[in-house]
Parts: sequence; C-alpha cells; structure tokens
Amino acid sequence: MNSPILEYLASYGIDPAYLIIALAVLIVVLIILYINVLCKFKKLYRSYDRFMRGKDMESLEDTVMKQFDRLAALENSDQQKGKQIEAILENLQSVYQKTGLVKYDAFREMSGKLSYALALLDKNNNGILINSMYSREGCYAYVKEIIKGESYINMSEEEQEALNIAMGKDIVS
Repeated sequence: MNSPILEYLASYGIDPAYLIIALAVLIVVLIILYINVLCKFKKLYRSYDRFMRGKDMESLEDTVMKQFDRLAALENSDQQKGKQIEAILENLQSVYQKTGLVKYDAFREMSGKLSYALALLDKNNNGILINSMYSREGCYAYVKEIIKGESYINMSEEEQEALNIAMGKDIVS
C-alpha cells in the first residue's frame, strides 16, 4: 500500500488492521444508534399525527378554537353567577333572618297554648311582631313594627320574650 496515512500510522507502530477494525465497530455502533433514533422518530410521528387528526379527523385549530369558545362561555357564566350572588347578598340584608316564637294561654278559661307571639327580624333587628290571641269568641291578631330591636308600642311579656328569642338575648323568667 502506498497510502501516506497508512505509512504515517506504521511509523508510530500502529497496525492499520486495528484501525480498520475500530472504524468497522464504530460504524456498527452508529448504525445501531441510527436505527434506534428512527424507531423513536416513527413513534413520535405517530403520536403527532394522532394529535393533529383529533378524534373525528378535526384539525388542531378547530379543537383549539372550540376550547377558546368554551372558555369564553365559562367566563360569561362566571360573571353572571357573580352578579346573581351579589343580588342575593343584597336581598339577604332585608329578609327575615331571625325568628322567635312563644306559645301561651291568653285567657284563663282556655288551655292548650293556642295563642302565640311571633317575632320576624332581619339582620339589623328590624321587622314585625305578630301576636295572635285565641279565645272562644274568636282569634285576634295584632302586628307591631320593630325597629332596631325595639317597638314604640308597649309589648306584653310574651311579645318581649319572642323578641328576645329572635335577637338571641338571654331570656329572664
């Protein structure tokens, strides 16, 4: 052989056969790595193709646009729910939240506690007090306005007790 490279290697004591064997092993290793990369690429391409096609052969763009539309609808729904909750909270300030009920016998000849005093109050202790007295002649009902936990009309013991129950005050008997 008249190759300058082989002569150069021979001058350093390197047998050209070892070099050829090492290069052959290197080529085999590179072929194995190339085959491995091709297999991984094929698997990745299948996943990509499946992703791009979608379930019903829809394009990725259609799928993404549908998700954006769905997200916009959810945001609108969330805003509506927020407004509804605000309206409910505003209404809760004026609805009757507290109740107090006391049953009693209004007249000595009657028994069974058929008469009652009912207090209905909102958050600020404003509301009404209904007193219904039952007798043999009939049933009489009276309504008193309650403002900040007090009535400007005199109240009976039972009415005051119903009001205290509604406001959560301790009842003194």
